[in-house]
Amino acid sequence: MEAKRKIAILGSTGSIGRQTLDILAEYPHLFSPYLLTANTQAELLAEQAIKYGAKHVIIADESRYDLLKSMLAGRDIVIEAGAKAICDAMHIPAIDIVVTAMVGYSGLEPTINAIKANKTIALANKETLVVAGELIYKLLEQSASKIYPVDSEHGAIFQCLVGEDHDAISKLILTASGGPFRTKSLEELQYVTKADALQHPNWDMGAKITIDSATMMNKGFEVIEARWLFDVTPDQIEVVVHPQSIIHSMVEFKDSSVKAQLGLPDMHLPIRYALGFPKRLESNCDRMRVTDYSNLTFETPDYNKFPLLGLAFDSMRRAGNIPCILNAANEIAVAAFLNEKIRFVDIARIVENTINNISYIVHPSYSDYVNTNKIAREYAASLIK
Repeated sequence: MEAKRKIAILGSTGSIGRQTLDILAEYPHLFSPYLLTANTQAELLAEQAIKYGAKHVIIADESRYDLLKSMLAGRDIVIEAGAKAICDAMHIPAIDIVVTAMVGYSGLEPTINAIKANKTIALANKETLVVAGELIYKLLEQSASKIYPVDSEHGAIFQCLVGEDHDAISKLILTASGGPFRTKSLEELQYVTKADALQHPNWDMGAKITIDSATMMNKGFEVIEARWLFDVTPDQIEVVVHPQSIIHSMVEFKDSSVKAQLGLPDMHLPIRYALGFPKRLESNCDRMRVTDYSNLTFETPDYNKFPLLGLAFDSMRRAGNIPCILNAANEIAVAAFLNEKIRFVDIARIVENTINNISYIVHPSYSDYVNTNKIAREYAASLIK
């Protein structure tokens, strides 16, 4: 009988983390939740640890440690707090697979540690490759670690490339739903609200990624992530708007043929594929009836309405620490929008202004990324009135 693989979920209380736990419960003979982490949600983290039988929990917010400890009192569970504890836990020998479902820059250092510890990584934290793709790429060359993508788009490309030669790739075509504002005019975007932006037409996601989808920055991040995941040039990546979210992405090959991966918009599918790879795990999930989707459409993105997508392509081409600045400024701007301190259209203005005013480093070290992230956040915050 195949030994159970022990899973660490970084960010188990978020949308991807909760859906990953669904998958682990679906296959108790294959997977065992070992480590669960959360940022601030101590109560939910404790509930998850008890329900799913985790052996180790870490709360990043140290002020929530006492609450977590009291909720798990008397149980045989290791309880820790702080970002350092999360990073250190990546070296625990028992852990086989690390699911990086943390949001934003916070996922970078734990992912680096997981690579150094030769772990298999199911990557949902796209910001890791956005911020420091060059560094991650070099670390993977020196490690036995493997990264399998959890994003639906990258999971689709990954599936399309199985069994294919890398040299046969002509281009990667990432699909985007277009978000809730696809049909709005540039003038109408001046007045959209937080509530409007949080109404994604197809996907159920956390607040930050939902706003990123509304600005199309999320697709921009995926473009940068794809460049590193699949070792292609910026000119080999294209984005098309596909409002139905049924074709999750495509690969065009040098012989002009195109492969596409189709499925219902459900994140359980790419999570299941990443955890089970190279096997496909049988599931009782809803099946897609092709006849229900006789009208699949595609559009060219409107870069005037969604300038962050263009900024992401520019950042990818310039490389160095520019994508790190892009991500840092975006995190600050999105948080400000969610706190109703700025307008929706101000997000792009703040990001572009920050990129233009932070020193460019062509080949950054890890400390350069850390410093760039800090000063970019500070600068972006100074633009919020």
